[in-house]
Amino acid sequence: MKGKNYVDILVDRELRESVIEVRWVNNRLMAIKLVVGEITLNIISAYAYQVGLDEVVGGILPTEKLFIERDFNRRIGSSVGGYEEVHGGFDFGVRNGGGTSLLDFSKAFELMIAKSSCPKRDGHLVTF
Repeated sequence: MKGKNYVDILVDRELRESVIEVRWVNNRLMAIKLVVGEITLNIISAYAYQVGLDEVVGGILPTEKLFIERDFNRRIGSSVGGYEEVHGGFDFGVRNGGGTSLLDFSKAFELMIAKSSCPKRDGHLVTF
């Protein structure tokens, strides 16, 4: 496996029986589906930019919940600027082209960028 990148999703032992589907799209993109009570959760883990993410997200039913874990390596910036429905208003810096792409992706699939949803202490704004 040298030189390869693989993603994983860790699930609490108590939820193991709730997993109804595990789908490896490729070595950088996987998804799991869990049913918890009456809620169906889809969790996607992706490494770097991934072709196929649109198809995986597009295949999720509107009645199901979705979480995507990924290091998008993009900057959405501190300005909401036309993305009020997906950008919570808490970020830093200036948006770059990748950030705009992420915001457009989020808007297209009606997703919210969680890290922009709550204020952070100054020391936690930059994580790289």
